[in-house]
Amino acid sequence: MARMSPFNSPLLLGFDRLEEVVDRLARSSTEGYPPYNVVHVADDRLRISLAVAGFAEDDLDVTVERNELHIRGRQAEDDGAVYLHRGIAARQFHRTFLLADGIDVAGARLDNGLLHIELTRPTAPEIVKTIAIESGDGAGEG
Repeated sequence: MARMSPFNSPLLLGFDRLEEVVDRLARSSTEGYPPYNVVHVADDRLRISLAVAGFAEDDLDVTVERNELHIRGRQAEDDGAVYLHRGIAARQFHRTFLLADGIDVAGARLDNGLLHIELTRPTAPEIVKTIAIESGDGAGEG
C-alpha cells in the first residue's frame, strides 16, 4: 500500500526537500540528553542553549553539514578514580537540529556549564517579479 503524503498535491511544487525533513524528524531520536532551550532573541536571531555541565571546550564539537547542526560531546576517560557514588553523568552525546534554509550559525560559547549557539536568519527583502506573457500566435513554432 502506497503511503499518502500531504506533499503530493500538484499545488505544492518543489516541496520534496520538506518532505525529506519531515521524514527525518519522524525517525529522529527522542532522547532528552542533554536538555536544551531554544530562545527567540530577536526577529532575526535564535539561541540554542544546551546544559553540558562537566564538559570542557575540548570535549565539545559543533558542526554544520547540509542544513543540519550537529553538537557532539565526549568527555575524556576517568583518571582512575574510585567512586563511592556517581550521580553526575559522564556520557557522550550527539544532538542534531535541522536548520531551515537561510539560517546561519553565527557562533558558539561555553558559559557556566551551558553551551550557547547563536543562530541568525537574514531578512530577505520581498521581491515582486512580473513575468511577461508572450503571444501564443504560433509564430516561430515549427
